Amino acid sequence: MPPQIPHVSLLVDLYELTMAAGYFRHNHNPTVTFELFIRKLPPNRNYLIAAGIEQSLQYIQNLRFSDEEIDYLKALPSLQGIESAFFDYLSSFRFSGNVYGLEEGSLFFPQEPVLQIQAPLIEAQILETFLLTTVNFQSMIASKSARVVHASQSDGKKRVLMEFGSRRAHGAGASVLAARAAYLAGFAGTSNVLAGYEYGIPVFGTTAHSWTLAFDSEQEAFEKYREVFPDNTIYLIDTFDIDRAIQKALNIGKDFFGVRIDSGNLEENSKKVRKILDENGYTNSKIVLSGDLNEYKIDQLVTAGTPVDAFGVGTQVATSADAPYLAGVYKLVERNENGEKIYRAKFSEDKKMLPGRKQVYRIYDDFGKMLSDEIQLVDEPEPANSEPLLKPLLENGFPVHALPTLEKARVKVQEQFQKMPVELQAIHRKVEYPVGVSGRIMTLSDNLKNDQN
Repeated sequence: MPPQIPHVSLLVDLYELTMAAGYFRHNHNPTVTFELFIRKLPPNRNYLIAAGIEQSLQYIQNLRFSDEEIDYLKALPSLQGIESAFFDYLSSFRFSGNVYGLEEGSLFFPQEPVLQIQAPLIEAQILETFLLTTVNFQSMIASKSARVVHASQSDGKKRVLMEFGSRRAHGAGASVLAARAAYLAGFAGTSNVLAGYEYGIPVFGTTAHSWTLAFDSEQEAFEKYREVFPDNTIYLIDTFDIDRAIQKALNIGKDFFGVRIDSGNLEENSKKVRKILDENGYTNSKIVLSGDLNEYKIDQLVTAGTPVDAFGVGTQVATSADAPYLAGVYKLVERNENGEKIYRAKFSEDKKMLPGRKQVYRIYDDFGKMLSDEIQLVDEPEPANSEPLLKPLLENGFPVHALPTLEKARVKVQEQFQKMPVELQAIHRKVEYPVGVSGRIMTLSDNLKNDQN
């Protein structure tokens, strides 16, 4: 889990509790299925990566309402007049249902369930806000990060990527989860020490410009830093003048790990610095680039043959600046009463959804490459050469198996990329991956729409 959110049980939108109170009053608590999915991709995304599954499951298993929290709810104007039995129900709340979902690190596409909650209606309803904020945010950051990874390797050379976005993230908790999502997608580590502590992510850091300004001269700043960190010295050389700074680093006369450039013309400065380093025998010294980078700028640098060994990427990743939100939704698709399935869907303009509890099958060619996905009802036969993507995660409120570690989820991402059609990795053009919907779902949807009209 990320650093503990105080009173996380109250991280709900009020209408989830007012609906829960209404369901309770009317003794209407059938088993239902909710599905979390997105309706469409952001304009500049060809795929998404599922992230936040671990935190979602931990939340579901541990959700409890304390006496203090219940006292607060009782005092809310919207819940005045609600019988005490409802609050007694909350005081003994435990999730008792089933959860199915994608494995963390899985590729997914529009209309495909990421999480599927099968539980009594009140239990399933209360989960909505936390699941959406957790999966939407981390999946958004992981997907952005993967594009940066692809751009940094577009010439076939693997480069180190470091997540530097904490100071620009949308809050302290977001900074930790952004670091986690970036690491899951292929970054080597983060500057966020708390993320390192919580998740075992490698942490990176050298100096800021303030280190240089804290001493009387740039030369002294370099020397003092070299004294403290002789084995991994990285000089930040763009505080004043790069030409002079690199000479000052050379004047120290000892091997150093590398230099970092954080501003200016990164391509031109990198080529100049690389030439100077090589001519003076520092062929093993690395060049690290940072400074408001994203996948587009990195792709330009790599395409131009910029001599760079590592990138520090901050704001653009931690905020997913070009697609800063993911419009995932959480919808009731099926109700079970007296042993009968009652399929549900809404058909309002631009917010249509597919009814029924589903399975998603990924279909492969003879070489193990992704061909297409097929969304079907859970009781339809599995297509040939396919893999079911939704796995059982919780049964009757308890884990079906241990969750994959973050390291295994990270490997899952890389495995997915090996199977992905290469054109989906394009960062400058929109490519649509084929996702089919079974004829049975479409017929069911048409019938429901006609019945409701």
